Amino acid sequence: MFFDTNKLFTIGQFAKLHEINKKTLMWYDKVGILKPAVIKPNGYRYYTYQQSSLLETILMLRELNVSISEIQHFLNNRCAFSLESLLTDKITELDNTISHLKAIRAVMNEKKQNMTHIRTLDMSGFEIVEKTKAHYFVTVPTTTVTSFEKEIEMVVDETKKYQLHRLHDASYGAMLSVKNLYNGNLNDYSFLYIELPEPTHKQGLHIQPKGKYLRAFCIGDWSKIPTRYEEILSYAEQHYLQFSGFAYEKGLNELVIDTFDDYITQIEIPVQTE
Repeated sequence: MFFDTNKLFTIGQFAKLHEINKKTLMWYDKVGILKPAVIKPNGYRYYTYQQSSLLETILMLRELNVSISEIQHFLNNRCAFSLESLLTDKITELDNTISHLKAIRAVMNEKKQNMTHIRTLDMSGFEIVEKTKAHYFVTVPTTTVTSFEKEIEMVVDETKKYQLHRLHDASYGAMLSVKNLYNGNLNDYSFLYIELPEPTHKQGLHIQPKGKYLRAFCIGDWSKIPTRYEEILSYAEQHYLQFSGFAYEKGLNELVIDTFDDYITQIEIPVQTE
């Protein structure tokens, strides 16, 4: 179809053509990134069809959160290389954002599943579950000389290294070695952990292996957990179960309770198989 490339569009027509508000065009004029082709004596602004590709480029860059100053720098140095460099940087930022949103979605989905478990499971019982994939944890060692507040601070610092903006962007908990479990050292934890839903790399991370786990729950504050471990050991002895590795603890319902008396801790321990 033939199009008159010399046709002038009013600001309203040009805005409608590109499905934007004409105030956006006025702002682009003010900051100097897209000026009208013609301004008549009566002050009316007019644009040409040739300016459409430039406007669409600006709109694309704005969708990528490119700042006005960055756009101005690009327009002042417009060439294939400068656009390639700018888009490369923004695509990297976009990929990081997508990864972050995927991680948050995974955590939200897990919390939703936790709420379903809370409503449907027998919290006093035990079950054997199959984990079909490995999970990857950032770990922070715990010691008797480090305060709990300091350990939490260390966990928060670790989240920042893995592009987790907040602690609740990931699942987190504590790890008790099975050796300490069998020896009765039920308060001698080895690590606090942060689970990474979408690890960018696996080097240096603790791997929670796939396989069979005994899963149990403890209702109440953390002082009740040692008693629950004693019940777990009794159940394991009765059913000829042997544990290995670590017991993994995490809270399930901190978002929906007002008192720690209602806190639910999930405990999972790998079961050795022949």
